Amino acid sequence: MSRRLVNVTLDNLDDLPHRCRRCVFWELDPVSGERAIEVGGAGLEKEAWISATLLEWGSCGKIAYVDGVPAGFVLYAPPLYVPRSVAFPTSPVSSDAVLLMTAQIIAEFSGGGLGRMLVQGVAKDLTRRGVKAIEAFGDLKWEEPGCVLPADYLLAVGFKTVRPHLRFPRLRLELKTAVSWREDVEVALERLLGSMSPERALRPV
Repeated sequence: MSRRLVNVTLDNLDDLPHRCRRCVFWELDPVSGERAIEVGGAGLEKEAWISATLLEWGSCGKIAYVDGVPAGFVLYAPPLYVPRSVAFPTSPVSSDAVLLMTAQIIAEFSGGGLGRMLVQGVAKDLTRRGVKAIEAFGDLKWEEPGCVLPADYLLAVGFKTVRPHLRFPRLRLELKTAVSWREDVEVALERLLGSMSPERALRPV
């Protein structure tokens, strides 16, 4: 079984799950997002966001393939590029961090370490780019797959709560700490994220 990670581009955007391909929860502010859905333009808005973010900032997502089949994905970007982030009660995201927006593992590929591979891929990419940390909004009342990741999952893979909330705490994963452990960045990140196993939380019901 071959597994590989590739950056999200306009060419492979359609490999995202159908619902996620046309979801602009993070990419637009609440009012603009609702308007895009009403007029049926959410898919085009998603494409425009990916295009602009790639041009202005660089890689903003990764897709995991198993034997050539899309099996999961993750999206991330600086908070400046994520209008929805300011709508959370625990915002703003720290100025030195990139926001882990959302991720999903396709049900039939769960339990194989893909969640760990995706987060490690993001951490390695951002470390090379000089980013100090990854932050995310977690959902403490998570019940089914959606745009916000379960807080328990984020805590289990190494994130720490930096601003608590009854529903949507903001969590943070320090990247500079990982790099300082070893000269070999990959070994350090493996140590930091090696305990990542609770992929059940990313599985669709």
